[in-house]
Amino acid sequence: MSTFSIFLVLITIVCFLLIVVIMVQNPKGGGLSSSLGGSQMMGGVQKTTDFLDKSTWFLAMILTVLVLFSYLSFTDSFGDSDSKIIDTTQKAAPVPATPLAPAAPAPVAPKPAVPTNK
Repeated sequence: MSTFSIFLVLITIVCFLLIVVIMVQNPKGGGLSSSLGGSQMMGGVQKTTDFLDKSTWFLAMILTVLVLFSYLSFTDSFGDSDSKIIDTTQKAAPVPATPLAPAAPAPVAPKPAVPTNK
């Protein structure tokens, strides 16, 4: 399993848990804590609200750390912004596999005949 897959799975799980914790809460104090009854119960309203509040912050920090680690694992060690996943460098055009035919020798012109004087 690649590093990308591990971070993707972990980030997805943390996001799902964060969504569930946020949806359980009610901004006016009515969410899950209102259905538990009075404060006489062992896990009363205050303890439920504290747990949901702390778990929201904890999951948000875990998500931030996972995103930062995933970013750092996919960039060069010296802070380049080039990604190792996507190679954006342009490559030179490939050299043709067949060599060029050698040039034909220039045709040799016949030498003019030199008249001989006799």
